[in-house]
Amino acid sequence: MLQRTLGKNGPAVSALGLGCMGMSDFYGPADESESIATIHAALDAGINLIDTGDFYGMGHNEMLIRRALEGRRQEAFIAVKFGALRGPDFSFNGLDVRPAAIKNFLAYTLRRLGTDYVDLYQPCRADPTVPIEDTIGAIADLVKAGYVRQIGVSEASAETLRRASAVHPIAALQIEYAIVSRGIEADILPVARELGVSITAYGVLSRGLLSGSRPGGATDFRAHLPRFSGENFDKNQKVVNALREIAAGKNVTPAQIAIAWVLSRGADVIPLIGARRRTQLADAVGALDLKLTAQELTELETAIPPDSLTGTRYDAQQMRWLDSERKVG
Repeated sequence: MLQRTLGKNGPAVSALGLGCMGMSDFYGPADESESIATIHAALDAGINLIDTGDFYGMGHNEMLIRRALEGRRQEAFIAVKFGALRGPDFSFNGLDVRPAAIKNFLAYTLRRLGTDYVDLYQPCRADPTVPIEDTIGAIADLVKAGYVRQIGVSEASAETLRRASAVHPIAALQIEYAIVSRGIEADILPVARELGVSITAYGVLSRGLLSGSRPGGATDFRAHLPRFSGENFDKNQKVVNALREIAAGKNVTPAQIAIAWVLSRGADVIPLIGARRRTQLADAVGALDLKLTAQELTELETAIPPDSLTGTRYDAQQMRWLDSERKVG
């Protein structure tokens, strides 16, 4: 497995990470035995970066990962997001990234994962009502205590990333980055590189849109996302078809083309693959063998330019929670 360094002088992790969210939440029911088999297959393939959130399935995802990693904890680099507040009706009820809450969240995470440390700990969103310095400072205390190894942030703006890095070195910024979601390239990515912060890129397939996936029912949150809704979805099929034609010409899958593009962005960019099944994982791993030339990248970016999809990546409420999307001035 190709490896990449996480952050400046940080640990080596696999060039692909496994995002486990869909195994517990958002995409409808998942088969637990297949989910565990997929995590095992990822470890067997050399993928050690396992990404989760303590609010995925209200703790279910962490407990699932604990079962999958029994006897194999040392093979995994576990990245955990925290801060989202959930209700028993599966609702989202805001954020809590206050120092006292962080210690509480981590205590429950360690118990659910069955481990005494987390490799990478990161707030799922920046809360404008809580100074990022307070949040990062609290995690830094947990690093000193040995409960956390590396600190990350998620969906942070360039300014927030600078402020966070001034408190403690930041290993990774988790943020959406794909050939159709390139907003970070203007300001955020240059600052991340200046500071030595790696990018763990999610949404590489735009939640399955680029691979031809469709929402699977009422419990699939994509049914409520603008890019999958109404006329937007129909318009976006032009982009999906363009990618499909390019992939067919190279005898690879659309997912492999999309992942290979993200891998081509630099050694500091690590795609997170939200595979729920071993077949999806195998498809993603195949992207590592696909090396796109400069000419092929130009042709791909010409066929699928930035902002080629219709609709925002989240609904209006969730977009307001994204520090990375807040306009300065």
